[in-house]
Amino acid sequence: MKRPDAKDYSEYYHNYVQHVPEGDILDILDKQADLLGRFFAGVNEEKSLYRYEEGKWSIREVVGHLLDVERIFSYRAFRFSRGDQTELPGFDENSYVPKGNYDQHDITELVEEFYLLRKATVSMFRGFDKKMWELSGKANGAAMSVRAVAWILAGHLIHHMKVIQSRYLSK
Repeated sequence: MKRPDAKDYSEYYHNYVQHVPEGDILDILDKQADLLGRFFAGVNEEKSLYRYEEGKWSIREVVGHLLDVERIFSYRAFRFSRGDQTELPGFDENSYVPKGNYDQHDITELVEEFYLLRKATVSMFRGFDKKMWELSGKANGAAMSVRAVAWILAGHLIHHMKVIQSRYLSK
């Protein structure tokens, strides 16, 4: 399956899509489920509450944000794959994260939840036929294809892993 074209998603997501390496997107998404667990293996509970700056999310909250985005974008892909043309709303991640109470959960629980959620996302994508992958819909005022959602999810995780590595774990 080819990488989505710029017309398949809003300009906002371009950097996420560009972060994704060449290869089978379903394999990339699937391997990311395991990768996140290894990435956080050395992060203890105390370190997972670290914020690199006042007002920034903790590591747990970043993982919570990944969970929120996985759920919302998977839902978008599901709706679009069914030909649903109902315009879907956007969401404000800065208001979602605090309401998730992610700092009250163990980092290992959050990472396990992401693992399970990503496996479910990959399973859903594997069930789509070629036509479903090409369908699109509107979310947050912009067109987005099912195919683009897969690349956006993969790139979004890559982006946040780089941020965690550079701003949280390198200190």
